[in-house]
Amino acid sequence: MDASKGKGDQGMQNPGGQMDRPVSFHFLESMLPKAVKRRVHALKRLQVQCANIEAKFYEEVHELERKYAALYQPLFDKRRDVVTGTVEPTDEECEWHSDREEEEELAEEVKEKAAIEDAKKEEATPEEDPKGIPEFWLTIFKSVDMLSDMLQEHDEPILKHLKDIQVKFSEPGQPMSFTLEFHFEPNGYFNNAVLTKVYKMKSEPDASDPFSFEGPEIIDCEGCQIDWHKGKDVTVKTIKKKQKHKGRGTVRTVTKQVPNDSFFNFFNPVKALPDGEMDEDSEFTLATDFEIGHFFRERIVPRAVLYFTGEALEDDESFEEEELEEGDEEEQDEEADDDDDEGDFDPKKEQPQPAECKQQ
Repeated sequence: MDASKGKGDQGMQNPGGQMDRPVSFHFLESMLPKAVKRRVHALKRLQVQCANIEAKFYEEVHELERKYAALYQPLFDKRRDVVTGTVEPTDEECEWHSDREEEEELAEEVKEKAAIEDAKKEEATPEEDPKGIPEFWLTIFKSVDMLSDMLQEHDEPILKHLKDIQVKFSEPGQPMSFTLEFHFEPNGYFNNAVLTKVYKMKSEPDASDPFSFEGPEIIDCEGCQIDWHKGKDVTVKTIKKKQKHKGRGTVRTVTKQVPNDSFFNFFNPVKALPDGEMDEDSEFTLATDFEIGHFFRERIVPRAVLYFTGEALEDDESFEEEELEEGDEEEQDEEADDDDDEGDFDPKKEQPQPAECKQQ
């Protein structure tokens, strides 16, 4: 799956609504005069050169990302320190103008009443001041659909110990990649201080299909070994199975471990095969993994606080709604076209074919 396209996967543009299938283009080219076809081949060679230049462009973009990652890191380190309670921000650092201030002013009377009630409660019970921002990353995981789908109830106590998530880019001269680092405080589940996931990328046109190049793409990923404490591995579960002896008829109970659903399976990914031959389930699992890795890198890590508060979720939902509205309009237009065509059937006209899925 091309989860990290530099330009996004726009698909084949077809403003005229003609030549829906790739074979139509080959047919068109075969109908050209020989001299024109020769010139088209020359243009294709130029297009390949453009793709190679574009690949170099994205290599420089990757280097630029690495450079600016170093500038962002001190801010992300400060974020981690505030989240974990290592540092208490100053009053000046906590000043923030809210868009809801007018609403808050209108509700001032309600606040005063609430303050009186809170004061009464504080007199009855000692005030508790939580350290940092409790369950910061766990709240994000539970709020984002893509992550909550992987999250199991037995994962939550472990993710309460997650201090930070960082993105590290490959160094100059190394193959293009990025690494997700999950930093944990000491806990009773595993010995690792950091769990890593490396995503390997490619930014060059495919020799067999150079015109499909649209920017860097993730081609493989590699997890890490988790050093679980005894009996704390949530990625497996122990089951007991009864076995009956065929001859004697005696029954014995066998205990064995089987895989268990868990977010921490994220660090033991399906491997991409060199020949590209994978079953459909494995392909889907790997494609989803690439998408999640890209989402961590592009959205979660840079904008963590906005996912914690839910503001980024609102932005994501608005974007999805806009896309849905556009899709609905297109579908309605197609239905209108179908209505216009009813009763005017041309048997020579090619019937529409189902869209062919792009192999990721």
